[in-house]
Amino acid sequence: MAGLGELPLLSALKTKMRWQEARQSVLAENVANAATPGFQAHDLKPVEEAASSVAPMQTNARHLSLASAAGDAPRVGSGFERTPDGNTVVLEEQMTKAAQNQMDHQMAAMLYQKSLGVLRAALGRA
Repeated sequence: MAGLGELPLLSALKTKMRWQEARQSVLAENVANAATPGFQAHDLKPVEEAASSVAPMQTNARHLSLASAAGDAPRVGSGFERTPDGNTVVLEEQMTKAAQNQMDHQMAAMLYQKSLGVLRAALGRA
């Protein structure tokens, strides 16, 4: 019998949380080097969602897709600003990304905890 951590939803949440932890380290490094001449800001590529079965689906061609909605979202900073010394870190942009990443991590952790609670209740171990 497979462990609870191997269920697709829980596995996807664990993967997402690990990615967010790694991203937080990268964003913190960017902030720490905001005054370092020539430092180039970095970010991680988005994690591929392992739980595609729980992702929203477009069931009608007239419905809005997630791709069209994401394209309309406002962006903070251009990511291409450069100081005279060659540094590309925009502190406001990095702090906004870090705050959003933290909220996303907290949401994934809460979903993970609630999912385990539901599974325990279903097994009669609440």
